Amino acid sequence: MTLMQEFTKGLWKEMPPFRLVLGLCPTLAVTTSAENGIGMGVAVVFVLTLSNILVSMMRHIIPKAVRIACFIVIAASLVVSLELLMQAYVYSLYEKLGIFVPLIVVNCIILGRAEAFAAKNGVAASIADGLGIGLGFTMALTFLGSLREILGNGTWFGMSLFGDAFEPFQIMVKAPGAFICLGLILAGMNCINRWQAHRTGTEPVSIGCQACGASCKSCQLQMAMPEDAKKGV
Repeated sequence: MTLMQEFTKGLWKEMPPFRLVLGLCPTLAVTTSAENGIGMGVAVVFVLTLSNILVSMMRHIIPKAVRIACFIVIAASLVVSLELLMQAYVYSLYEKLGIFVPLIVVNCIILGRAEAFAAKNGVAASIADGLGIGLGFTMALTFLGSLREILGNGTWFGMSLFGDAFEPFQIMVKAPGAFICLGLILAGMNCINRWQAHRTGTEPVSIGCQACGASCKSCQLQMAMPEDAKKGV
């Protein structure tokens, strides 16, 4: 892949919470508002990008037997720095995000990209990967937080949208609302992917074919059949 492809994959194809289904704890917990979503997203971008850089630079000297422990130490050092910066400059946001700031250390996205990508690729590609995945995570949290804030409070970034007559859906800013909104977004993205696959002619014959990638004998036989015969299957 080119650097641009490494960067853009995280904006849709590998968007962490909606496509890779990673980092769901902060996704569900802190997205009661758009401000919280973008704040957590930027924090993850900071830690993810720098950890990718450091892991990529040290990939040849980190012993394989202790690589996970080394990745955690790198992430923990960056999170401590992040906490100090947030306490100094955006303390109100730091208080809102609460325990989920230090929990970035064990976020699956951080460790997953370090293990699956940064430890196997150069610095430039690791920067592109970290920025792309991090920005995709930020976009996802901001969108989810905006949806919940608009429906649950009638505001967006604290600004009133509908006036005093609006009756908010209070459930949207509570725990069940997070699962409802996430489920609707996942369903919507799956529908879009199916529509794109149908339009481009890449729609799989069945769910099983999508899972096996046409590697099993039955799928290969079905794909080799004439079009008229397929219609009768």
